Amino acid sequence: MTINLLLVLIIGLAGGLAVGAGFVAFLVVLGVIPRLTQLTKTLHLIHFYEWAVILGAVSGTIGSLQSPVLSFSTFITIPIGLAGGIFVGMLAAGLTEVLNVFPILAKRVRIDDKIAILIMAIVIGKIAGSLFHWIYFVDH
Repeated sequence: MTINLLLVLIIGLAGGLAVGAGFVAFLVVLGVIPRLTQLTKTLHLIHFYEWAVILGAVSGTIGSLQSPVLSFSTFITIPIGLAGGIFVGMLAAGLTEVLNVFPILAKRVRIDDKIAILIMAIVIGKIAGSLFHWIYFVDH
């Protein structure tokens, strides 16, 4: 029993270190956070972005290990969900900006002059998908 527990602890620690190292490498190599601060013109707040990512990763890890049940009112969960969605959306926008996804996609499908329409189609699709998920799949 003790050897099994020790083996599980070692495998869990190794997996966590591998995922954490990959996450940090992803953020550092691509420069997602600095680019995000440039896009939002909040370069002076870069330390807050970094700490938000660190605290989010740590609290997400703790939450996934303990499966907490939080009972908040609707008036509290709406702003929390909105803030989380904005953060994930901005992080994704920073990533696509770093990787030049939209110009490459527009060039491939030969719509270089209609890149604004491409971006709005992606945004509207993301909103529609999120609404569909929340309306039909989230239990109330």
